[in-house]
Amino acid sequence: MNVTPLRLVPCYQSYLWGGQRLKTEFGRADAPEVCAESWELSALTAGESLTEDGLSLNTLGRRAFWGSAAGEGDFPLLVKLIDAARPLSIQVHPSDDTAIAALGEHGKAEMWYIVDCAPQSFLYFGFSRRVGRDEFLARARDGTICDVLNRVRVKRDDVFFIPPGTVHAIGEGILIAEIQQSSNTTFRVFDYHRLGADGKPRALHLERAAETVDLKPIVPSESRSNGSLTLPGGRVTTLYRGRYFSVRRVDCAGVLPLATSERSFQHLLCLSGNAEIRFGGKAYPLTAGSSYFLPAALGAYALRGRCRALLSQI
Repeated sequence: MNVTPLRLVPCYQSYLWGGQRLKTEFGRADAPEVCAESWELSALTAGESLTEDGLSLNTLGRRAFWGSAAGEGDFPLLVKLIDAARPLSIQVHPSDDTAIAALGEHGKAEMWYIVDCAPQSFLYFGFSRRVGRDEFLARARDGTICDVLNRVRVKRDDVFFIPPGTVHAIGEGILIAEIQQSSNTTFRVFDYHRLGADGKPRALHLERAAETVDLKPIVPSESRSNGSLTLPGGRVTTLYRGRYFSVRRVDCAGVLPLATSERSFQHLLCLSGNAEIRFGGKAYPLTAGSSYFLPAALGAYALRGRCRALLSQI
């Protein structure tokens, strides 16, 4: 298979807290009427994103497409767009150490980029004071768990890194791009007594959550930029760099030179504007909601036009 930019077709998830923004604002005519998540880059069986030719990430050559940093394990990254028309449940994810592989669990560290939000929007991020295991379980059961969580106001372009074990929830009216380890392991702690599609309360996972959650208080803060690089044709800002992935924001205003390396693929998610990827004498259209897998062996390419995008890699 030729090494070229590969446009991805997302997989949609319809949860009861979703809305219409992914369908209307990103021109997703194929999205369900109520769409909670769009999995832009995913190799999980619960929702694979495919190339326009119908190929999955798991069928692409590991060295040339994934890169050397991927090792011999599963595909390492999951990128989503999330429309929280209603608040998400209070939840926690395990780390690689606290996940139980025999149960199909995997560690899940994640980063949130606030694409847009309603006035007064907030998220829950960690405990505001120390709580014990018994208090944690009692508050989860009686619905007072939010009383001991940090409530953090958000604004557009905020960035938050949520370490595994940190109790958290996305609040109502927030549109988020989420970059994370490739895992769908979530332990639900409290769900506001909502009923699922079957008319029954959605399941909680309190025992596993109690074994996973970090009960120490934290002072939540926005992840700070690691610096911006001004290049001919735009600016590249490092939003987060960590053990599992790094994320940069790309603001193109002309012709912006970029490149992959043999170490890692890149994933390009356009958030706004109109541009194109230039590679091998060809142009690949880039509009709001466009999502491309850029193979590790691709090398030099460029963006041309005006757009804002997130560029993720391992």
